[in-house]
Amino acid sequence: MKKIAHLLEIVIFASRWLLAPLYLGLIGALGLLLWRYGMEFVKLAGNINLEDPHVFTIDILGLLDLVLLGNLILIVLFAGYENFVSKIEVAHESVDRPHWMGTIDFSGLKIKLIGSLVALSVIELLKDFIDLSTKEDANVGQGLIWRIVIHLTFVVSGVLFSVMDWVADNRLIQEKKVGEDLRPVGH
Repeated sequence: MKKIAHLLEIVIFASRWLLAPLYLGLIGALGLLLWRYGMEFVKLAGNINLEDPHVFTIDILGLLDLVLLGNLILIVLFAGYENFVSKIEVAHESVDRPHWMGTIDFSGLKIKLIGSLVALSVIELLKDFIDLSTKEDANVGQGLIWRIVIHLTFVVSGVLFSVMDWVADNRLIQEKKVGEDLRPVGH
């Protein structure tokens, strides 16, 4: 029975490698995002001489949106791979290694993810507000209200995630402190 359990544990532990193709897919998504960024940059360059500065501003916000999305993909790619599949050994010797790499656990990844979603949501709202200032259609505001509700949902979710992590961390600190207080003197 022990041999079967050991074999099962080997299979379960090795199953983490099934995530590797998903991370390769994220690398592909970064390539597609780069292509999209190039297309948007060309569009921005084409709009540089337009008299309406709102179009130029919205195009720049679109580029910023794509950059933040790329950063988000990279964070999930690095942190997810290191937390769930394997360490990225080549990064340990690199001077270009991001300072946060290898230090973000699943909890930190959740916080970075929700923070990135809030940032993306803010950019979309800003684009809507700029676009709204150029339109006089009363129906445009309805979609904007839903975007604000969604943005506020992201913000509240981020705060709740942070509070939950803070409570969990404090609970662990208190448990550790209680464990140390119960140790016999001299150990």
